[in-house]
Amino acid sequence: MGKPLTEQELHNLAMNHVGKELEERGFEFIAVNSKLKKHPQFVCIDKNSQYFFVLVKAVLLPDNPNNYDVVWMETFKNHARDKDAKVLFAGVGLANAKDRNLPVFLNEDYEMEYNGIQVIEENLN
Repeated sequence: MGKPLTEQELHNLAMNHVGKELEERGFEFIAVNSKLKKHPQFVCIDKNSQYFFVLVKAVLLPDNPNNYDVVWMETFKNHARDKDAKVLFAGVGLANAKDRNLPVFLNEDYEMEYNGIQVIEENLN
């Protein structure tokens, strides 16, 4: 058995998947922050020069990767609004491919639940 991934390494794995999708969608990266609990992870602009703050959350399955702290998100949406940015959220669930009761190991197969990047509407909540 290999070395279990740390919380930071799981976060980085999730960020890699989200970063690839952002690239494929044509976003230009302004800043990248891979430190745990530092938000946003990506600051991007689109072809219309609209800024986006992208929040990435990695969880171990069976936890739901699409859940986030609604109260905290309201605070973050206010920060984005002050900067004229839109907020995107990407939840990534990870698990050991052979046994969900085991950790995800370095250089071993893993399972991923990822529903893509979600737009967090400013006017909700």
